[in-house]
Amino acid sequence: MDPKRLLEEPQAPHIPVTVHEATIFDGAREILEKIRPNWKPEDIEFKLFTDGITNKLVGCFYGDREDTVLIRVYGNKTDLLIDRTAETRNIKLLHSYGFAPRLHATFANGLAYEYVPGVTLNPENVTDPAIWTLVARKMARMHKVECGAEVSRKAMLRGKLEQFLNLIPETFSRREIHERVKDQFLPVSKLRQEVENLCDRLETLGSPVVFAHNDLLLGNVVYTEALNQVTFIDYEYAAYNYQAFDIGNHFTEFAGIDEIDYARYPSRDFQMQWLRVYLETYQHPRCVTETDLERLYVQVNQFALASHLFWTIWALIQAEHSTIDFDFVRFAQIRYEEYLQRKEDFLALSFEN
Repeated sequence: MDPKRLLEEPQAPHIPVTVHEATIFDGAREILEKIRPNWKPEDIEFKLFTDGITNKLVGCFYGDREDTVLIRVYGNKTDLLIDRTAETRNIKLLHSYGFAPRLHATFANGLAYEYVPGVTLNPENVTDPAIWTLVARKMARMHKVECGAEVSRKAMLRGKLEQFLNLIPETFSRREIHERVKDQFLPVSKLRQEVENLCDRLETLGSPVVFAHNDLLLGNVVYTEALNQVTFIDYEYAAYNYQAFDIGNHFTEFAGIDEIDYARYPSRDFQMQWLRVYLETYQHPRCVTETDLERLYVQVNQFALASHLFWTIWALIQAEHSTIDFDFVRFAQIRYEEYLQRKEDFLALSFEN
């Protein structure tokens, strides 16, 4: 876990190639010619992973498959949402600390990186004590990472939400999309007021600002049973942010994506166990008090509301621009309805300093 590893490893080259979705395997071959010149084209196997809702992902397999390469092609117009230069920097930095896969190369509209063997989490295994304890400890260690001076230490939440709000069109280009969103979400000023009110409230909670992943949905956590470890992947939104947002966001993802069920949102008892394991790594086992736990519990659940707003707004932008076959409007509606459902109860929580 030494950043000096960055200097010792070969730098990931930038390849001036654009990979088109319609010919994605041909584009992948072009990338592999540069980063795996010894691979015989006729012996390469490709697999298109279809569970992502932001980008297209291709697995490139060769021989005994020990050196599998993943090629991620950015989703249409996602550069409006994501700072790709920062993403590349984050992957390199976090790889040096042992948190992220190795970056092999970048190209005009994507990147190639190391495959991590294992299984991604799902609503069933995320509550397995053998797994969730690894996640809690890994997140705590990541939250203690120190980035260089070039990385802004200002919490990204309010600024990113404001950026996203400015990207929601008042009139969606496809009429059927516009008809589905207009009553609930337009004009955008309705959402903007919710964001401002919530951020004003959350900023009084005193949640520490840490280097956060900010998108720990279940598919972004890989569990490698043979090594008894978890790896976080896809650092598109990684930045300094409130500690409680990263945890609360992860808890909201227990509901899943394909069949969202918020009955799976973790109970208070489960959260208190999870948060204790987290704090024992983030602080020190002997330093964790009941007051610490109660404070973090309240912060996490109130910041979970911000997670719902964040991904509601994100999904509305995706509904306008994405070419991925996914019902982003329904996703936005489900997240926003859960936000409204939980808002009063979560904001009523309090802790004593």
